[in-house]
Amino acid sequence: MIFPQAVTIAGSDSGGGAGIQADIKTFQERRVFGMSAITAITAQNTMGVQAIHPVPVEILAAQLDALNDDFTITAVKTGMLVDVTTIDTVVSRLRHFSWGALIVDPVMIAKGGAPLVSEDAIATIREKMLPLASIVTPNIPEAEALAEMLIETNAQMETAAKYIQKLGVPTVIIKGGHSQDSEESRDYVLDGDTSFWLDARRIETTQTHGTGCTFSACITAELAKGASMEYAIRTAKAFITSAISQPLGIGNGHGPTNHWAHRKEHQE
Repeated sequence: MIFPQAVTIAGSDSGGGAGIQADIKTFQERRVFGMSAITAITAQNTMGVQAIHPVPVEILAAQLDALNDDFTITAVKTGMLVDVTTIDTVVSRLRHFSWGALIVDPVMIAKGGAPLVSEDAIATIREKMLPLASIVTPNIPEAEALAEMLIETNAQMETAAKYIQKLGVPTVIIKGGHSQDSEESRDYVLDGDTSFWLDARRIETTQTHGTGCTFSACITAELAKGASMEYAIRTAKAFITSAISQPLGIGNGHGPTNHWAHRKEHQE
């Protein structure tokens, strides 16, 4: 039996709450061996992003080639891809690798509001990454950028998901954490011809750094193990809800989620 193996292609978060750090922690919690290809080094903490240094594309390509030469990878996710050159490098490799499901988390804006990709990178994600993807997991601001429309209602979430799906990605999840609903966080899932809503009680907290990374990483881990798309999505929703509901209280700003919170729930 080959142990499940997954890769995250994303930026490094020096604060440990998001990016490849959050992804690897999530892979580990879901019993999947995690690997990474770093696209950028960031200087950040719970207060915000202080600096971003893109990794030279030659080094990024070398990381990806090294992984492909030695591991049996069954799922891969992307996070912060920084700029067009980085995206083109990732796309050129993924087109020729057999790495199973591709989960695109279109990381564009940090929790504190700092932009994490260049303007022209958004169009490149739309045109080149999404046609390769199995699933894309934007939050509302990211979905607005991808669908080029305003999203303020459930109906608009559904319309945006259909637009994004037509860009070539079969499964779209628009996460509702940024909605104005004070009672629930509603995610809309469009999986092929099937659609459904994922509801969770909204938790009032500032400890939400890395929620998008963690959610998409959990989906990646489950798909790496051979789970169905719906099972992977529902498992990820439960996982991130637990991680948010049991905060660690780390840092002075948007603190990280609790990646091992689900263990306590299973013990109770």
